[in-house]
Amino acid sequence: MPQSVPSLPRRVARILRTSLFAQVAVALVLGIVVGKLWPDVATDLKPLGDGFTRLIKTIISPLVFCVVVVGIAKAGDLKAFGRIGLKALIWFEVASTLALVIGLLAANIVQPGSGMNVDPATLDTSAIDAKTGGGSLPSTTEFIVNAIPTSFIGAFAENELLQVLILACLVGAALLHLGHTKVPKVLPAIEQAQEIIFAVVGFIMRLAPIAVFGAMAVLIGQYGLGVIETYAKLIILCYAAAALFIALLAVALKMVTGLSLWKFLRYIREEMLLALGTASTESVMPRVMLKLRKAGARDDAVGLVLPTGYSFNLDGASLYLSIGTLFIAQAVGVDLSLGQQITVILVLMLTSKGMAGIPGSAFLALSATASSLGAIPAGAVALLLGVDRIMDSMRVVTNLLGNCVAVFAVSRWEGALDLERAKKVLDREIVISEDDDAPEAADVQEAADVNETAEVKEAAKALVVPAQVSEAKEPAS
Repeated sequence: MPQSVPSLPRRVARILRTSLFAQVAVALVLGIVVGKLWPDVATDLKPLGDGFTRLIKTIISPLVFCVVVVGIAKAGDLKAFGRIGLKALIWFEVASTLALVIGLLAANIVQPGSGMNVDPATLDTSAIDAKTGGGSLPSTTEFIVNAIPTSFIGAFAENELLQVLILACLVGAALLHLGHTKVPKVLPAIEQAQEIIFAVVGFIMRLAPIAVFGAMAVLIGQYGLGVIETYAKLIILCYAAAALFIALLAVALKMVTGLSLWKFLRYIREEMLLALGTASTESVMPRVMLKLRKAGARDDAVGLVLPTGYSFNLDGASLYLSIGTLFIAQAVGVDLSLGQQITVILVLMLTSKGMAGIPGSAFLALSATASSLGAIPAGAVALLLGVDRIMDSMRVVTNLLGNCVAVFAVSRWEGALDLERAKKVLDREIVISEDDDAPEAADVQEAADVNETAEVKEAAKALVVPAQVSEAKEPAS
């Protein structure tokens, strides 16, 4: 008997029940509707997104520590780990500088702020202080010193990723030095802790649609859709520049590894949609680390390059800062010379590195840049208050893709990438289950399924062919 085809409502219900992508997409749309129709109610939903982000942040530091320690111990070569770090920093600097240059070129060509003729004296700068909490970006010296932990427990308690990375490197080096004979139970314990953390990530991710719903409702309810009309030229320019930069990333990834960025984007579509909904790349960091490992990148490369990129490789933020600086200058009628624009690049190359985790960091960086030039009133930064939240989507997508491409490129550069596996995963020849944290087991099962299917087909063929031959020999009645 032919199998009955499930009805459309049942198919939709099954997709919503099993697909995180579908759940997040529906939550995104519902958040926009609620924010538009009931803005007062929407503002009360902020704890939904904030609570999810806090849950994710609690496991980022221990996860990074475990992945890095296990990666160093299994690689068995601390020098190789050092080379990965150096190559990652080189990649980060080239990529972020390219983003800054693209942003400046785009702002010079399109002139998004020209003709606004804004008087800086009429702007309310008190909102900037509220946004930044009266803080400031650390200097280069402070940034380096702050990366050195003062307490083993404190680095985890304060969620300082760079400090956790340093501690992980020291512990991994100590394991290599002592060898598995002196501390035979430590590495297996850390590996088991890593599996527990990934299981916790799976539990928390079930709350992702609720977080996206709350975050999107707050965004639309607080800022509305009218701000898009007011700043349409600037918004379109930023997103177009980001699209150009991502296209260059795709070319670079293809040249270095032979992998397709568009296939990778399909592979992490759930994480990308969640990052867009919550306006945070931290919310998807654990899942992205897991998927990069399953796609063939070695543990030590993933554990070092991706977390470091969250501090050193903010490509989307670099694009926004360079375009935003010129937008402000054009809006208040300041014509920046070529030398001043070069100064903008140099200043932003430094200030963008210390932005991660600091409230209102974009405004602090813009204020610091304006002050260093001496030609732009610092209060003019308030012009971007209304549009800053709209730019989060651009920054999140560009930052996340930039860091993932860096993992693949540096891994390939160092020989820490299983390229054959990566191609099979991105081509869907190896199907990764959302709930499966053991890629090797998934591969074995898939191979068994393929072999079983082949055997069934051969058996069926062996049965059918003789029957067809005997039928052919029978005389017609």
